[in-house]
Amino acid sequence: MRMKAVIVCASVSHGNTRRVADSMAQVLGAKVVPPEEADPAELAGADLVGFGSGVFYSRLHPHLTGFVKALPAGRGRAFVFATSGLPELPVAPFTRPLVKVLEDKGYKVDGSFSCRAFDTWAPFKLVGGINKQRPNAGDVQAARAFAEGLRDGHGPVT
Repeated sequence: MRMKAVIVCASVSHGNTRRVADSMAQVLGAKVVPPEEADPAELAGADLVGFGSGVFYSRLHPHLTGFVKALPAGRGRAFVFATSGLPELPVAPFTRPLVKVLEDKGYKVDGSFSCRAFDTWAPFKLVGGINKQRPNAGDVQAARAFAEGLRDGHGPVT
């Protein structure tokens, strides 16, 4: 029996997060939708739900976090992912606040994934942006490997 997976992805600046979401979706056989088009009933019927966005001011996109906060209590497996211009700090990962919201709603969060991405946020715009070639082939492969672990049930992967 095939797993039913859905990925809710807010990708608004350069398509970085959508590239990562699409690579995971290929592995998981998942549908990728923006928060504005996501159906809470469809998510409730999925075996695995991913939630991801770019990072804005050290936080995931407000459309994504607002959508998750408005979801009814649920259960099932979930994961969180992000793309960002600056590196994620181990002591304060970008994904942690959304993981906590999902866990508080009853989801089992099987892990999180993040990678660097092209960023033209205010100060970086002056120099044409940073990480112009990211996510690169290695980042996409890492996202695929993360998704394979989720699909194959290797347990929490971070």
